[in-house]
Amino acid sequence: MITIITGVDVFAPVYSGINDVVIIGGRIALIEKETDIEKYLALDIPVNIITGEGKMLTPGIIDPHVHLIGGGGEGGYHTRTPETHIGQFIDAGITTAVGLIGTDKTSRSLEALYAKSKALTAEGITALMYTGNYQVPPPTITGTLERDLYLIDTVIGTAEIAISDHRSSQPTTMELAKIVAETRVGGMTAGKAGVTHFHTGGGRAGLSQLKALIEDYDLPAHNIYPTHVNRTDDLIEEAAGLTKLGAYVDMTAGEDIIADVEKFKAAGGDMERLTLSSDGNGSLPVFDAAGNLQGLEVATLKTLTDSVKALHDSGVLSTGEALSTVTQNTAAVLQLHEKGRIAEGMHADLLLFDEGFKLDTVIAKGKVLRQYGKTLVKGTFE
Repeated sequence: MITIITGVDVFAPVYSGINDVVIIGGRIALIEKETDIEKYLALDIPVNIITGEGKMLTPGIIDPHVHLIGGGGEGGYHTRTPETHIGQFIDAGITTAVGLIGTDKTSRSLEALYAKSKALTAEGITALMYTGNYQVPPPTITGTLERDLYLIDTVIGTAEIAISDHRSSQPTTMELAKIVAETRVGGMTAGKAGVTHFHTGGGRAGLSQLKALIEDYDLPAHNIYPTHVNRTDDLIEEAAGLTKLGAYVDMTAGEDIIADVEKFKAAGGDMERLTLSSDGNGSLPVFDAAGNLQGLEVATLKTLTDSVKALHDSGVLSTGEALSTVTQNTAAVLQLHEKGRIAEGMHADLLLFDEGFKLDTVIAKGKVLRQYGKTLVKGTFE
């Protein structure tokens, strides 16, 4: 199958003009001003022509923080959140997702997470995973973090090690340093990112331990990747400081994202080192000052797309900057070198948006999963 998108405004993620884009074999084969469509029709190979006039073409969204097999459980067995399904990703324009385990580390296993990542990949998107979970020392599949990274194809790092949170294992900085170091070496030997993705709570310590890892240990900043850094204003300011040291930081998408990004910029944060994630299918618990659960909601994957639209519409970021937080920047920290940009030879993970930033078409690994607003692919049991 050859897919040709005609006359589309290409945001790669920075705007690069109106072009035709040719997709062959799961990759972007050609980007040019005007493609000779007739030569492809003459090949006697199926050709899908998508009209791109008046639409935006962007890289597919990369979500670095998704509870693929569900999360939650802070309020008892009945508060365990459900697994994700392929339709959620398609509706949100997420073509690459990285799964992890959160608070519930008893009924959620790494083996189940691995199986889910394989299932979603078979159904149409690219699904990867982190080894480990909240606790220290983190659990593994093969016996060590380094072996998990080296031997398991979908594992790209360790997550989500909890810090500054009453639900964490209250790890020492030395314990965190050992995790980051082992994850880094595993990544180096396996040709993967080797990042340690930290869950950040609202505790008094904030990001101080991560700053110490960079300043007091021989650990490269780019291997340290905290999330939920927009939980408080103090965390946002600390996160901005970490980016000045070379770390990437991740904000959880939500209704306050415009104000949060404004605060990050005001604190001098490096916009090229900021990513957004959905926390999809994870729980959103609300605790009182004593740590008692007051309420619980489930995070949706579509929140990520909505946040990008909000940033795009607000003018707080340029269109290219807003898109970069879920494409190019995320690909950089996760070392997904063939994703996150629109260029010849890159993976054909692409989105088409109508006027008003309405998702029209989703293409993942060269396959059209949604076209003209209609989802074409369903999960095995949908």
